Amino acid sequence: MIIPTAFPAPSLWSSCYAHRLNPLLLSKTRRRSITITLTHSHFTRLSSRRFAVAASANGVFTSPETAKSFDFTSEERIYNWWDSQGYFRPNFDRGSDPFVVSMPPPNVTGSLHMGHAMFVTLEDIMVRYNRMKGRPTLWVPGTDHAGIATQLVVERMLASEGIKRVELSRDNFTKRVWEWKEKYGGTITNQIKRLGASCDWSREHFTLDEQLSRAVIEAFVRLHDKGLIYQVTGSYMVNWSPSLQTAVSEVEYHEESGTLYYIKYRVAGGSSSDYLTIATTRPETLFGDVAIAVHPQDGRYSKYIGKMAIVPLTYGRHVPIIADKLVDKDFGTGVLKISPGHDHNDYNLARKLGLPILNVMNKDGTLNNVAGLYCGLDRFEARKKLWADLEETGLAVKKEPHTLRVPRSQRGGEIYNHWLSNIKDWCISRQLWWGHRIPVWYIEGKDNEEEYIVARNAAEALKKAHEKYGRDVNIYQDPDVLDTWFSSALWPFSTLGWPDISSDDFKQFYPTTMLETGHDILFFWVARMVMMGIEFTGKVPFSYVYLHGLIRDSQGRKMSKTLGNVIDPLDTIKEFGTDALRFTLALGTAGQDLNLSIERLTANKAFTNKLWNAGKFILQNLPSQDEASVWESIRSFQFDKESLHILPLPECWVVSKLHLLIDAVTVSYDKFFFGDVGRETYDFFWGDFADCFFD
Repeated sequence: MIIPTAFPAPSLWSSCYAHRLNPLLLSKTRRRSITITLTHSHFTRLSSRRFAVAASANGVFTSPETAKSFDFTSEERIYNWWDSQGYFRPNFDRGSDPFVVSMPPPNVTGSLHMGHAMFVTLEDIMVRYNRMKGRPTLWVPGTDHAGIATQLVVERMLASEGIKRVELSRDNFTKRVWEWKEKYGGTITNQIKRLGASCDWSREHFTLDEQLSRAVIEAFVRLHDKGLIYQVTGSYMVNWSPSLQTAVSEVEYHEESGTLYYIKYRVAGGSSSDYLTIATTRPETLFGDVAIAVHPQDGRYSKYIGKMAIVPLTYGRHVPIIADKLVDKDFGTGVLKISPGHDHNDYNLARKLGLPILNVMNKDGTLNNVAGLYCGLDRFEARKKLWADLEETGLAVKKEPHTLRVPRSQRGGEIYNHWLSNIKDWCISRQLWWGHRIPVWYIEGKDNEEEYIVARNAAEALKKAHEKYGRDVNIYQDPDVLDTWFSSALWPFSTLGWPDISSDDFKQFYPTTMLETGHDILFFWVARMVMMGIEFTGKVPFSYVYLHGLIRDSQGRKMSKTLGNVIDPLDTIKEFGTDALRFTLALGTAGQDLNLSIERLTANKAFTNKLWNAGKFILQNLPSQDEASVWESIRSFQFDKESLHILPLPECWVVSKLHLLIDAVTVSYDKFFFGDVGRETYDFFWGDFADCFFD
């Protein structure tokens, strides 16, 4: 799927095609104008021989004279040679309109999976195609510091040594994280190189490196100065991970088997038959109930509207029974408990109606003092005890199996609704030690909510404090760090030198051309990059967004460790080679999921070997290096201008088929239909060139 960004940009592709051989339908007059004389054998000996001989002499490539099949174990050596020669860097010799891609930075903790293989394949196709067309091409690589994931990895490593994070100072802990990063952080980068990614590695970045850290601080200060970043002075609902002890952005919904509990809420002042039955999956949150809601047109409960209900096991705490059209009278019992401290929908309703907010959870997932006698119990323990007590008091109606859609932190894996929030705003603080520390300083002895300083560094903060409060004050920095997505949102321009807009890279390569990514982070990353790009540069950071699909197994199932159907790309490369894997991934339909099977990989391994054998046949028939006059004739021949009609009919036929292929794949490339490019090339090479022409 291709999404042009909102602001129009010049056409992504230039109008030039690959070098074309002259059409074969020529007049006799034109035929007589040819002055160069080449025999059939000389014409088929292309100038690649000189390159192949030189590279082979340097130990870069396997000798075509001795290899019986394509030796894909040489891929790393060839790739390293390409990189060392500077072939992946932008070259302005043949053009001035650059093609620029910012690699989605994988987590520094990551290990290669098929999702990486997919984006590397697609981005490398775009980059190499434009590079071969003569455009200055830049593919910016890098990795993300992955605040939560990295801290979790290092905490587990310390735990194996019998050390807890809190037993270390912050400085000592971050020192250990940097040591881990230096030792293991390059793993994912080397694996991406193994996929053949033709990035400009001289421009590689890390979201915590000096340049990007400066950009993050600058962005924070500018946004705060404009009033777009503020400190919350009350309760706020965020996605909270009890095990990680931090707010998180990433949550996934999982269908899980659970239980639906039916509980009686007695109507105050009524008889024993006056009660409302509520169905809930989390009975422990009833201590945070502030109202009971029914639909205004539900005749079963209309007589109770305006009265009070008694919340069970709260020593008689009363809450109002209200009417609201948002209640679905046909779902469950048609009665809704309002717990605004633990449900986004309840929170919105409470704000609309001016209801109070009660939070019953501590940060570690235990119940707080709002829960009375249940205070201190883990939420799951409290659920069991609460239900037993409800049964004993006659307020438990029944419980039944129920399938839940539970939001879980991608990192910690717990229920995430915790504090209160205006969900339209973005909570950017994280209660971690690894990451970009928030550039906010407080005055010792002052109210943190009222007296704080935003500055680019500690020296600037102290100077501001002295100017405002006198020279005898002391300051200390906020302990939180910024959400990793904050630095990621600056990625397209921070990697090119921003906030230094006079830097050569920023002037030459921003805005970028293409962003290639997945559907799942359109909001977390893509939308925020657009927002930040417009805010800080006045431009949308890319002209196009290419959305790739998922890679599934041969049965169309999502790959997971549980199903045991995960295909490791590195194992695949060892068995089939990088080219076979990449070609297989490239054959998918743009934006659609791809079913990956061993059969497809095997077939495409055979195709790469067929390419090798054809190239080997041609190279073996080239002139020797000492035939200088022949090589000079070949080099001076203008293949894009002179007619090739002097060749025998089979050669004329195959060149005409090549022309048709060039037209077809150019159109497909320009539409980003890379799967069509692969299939069209496969059909020409295997069917027309190898089977018909060579046979």
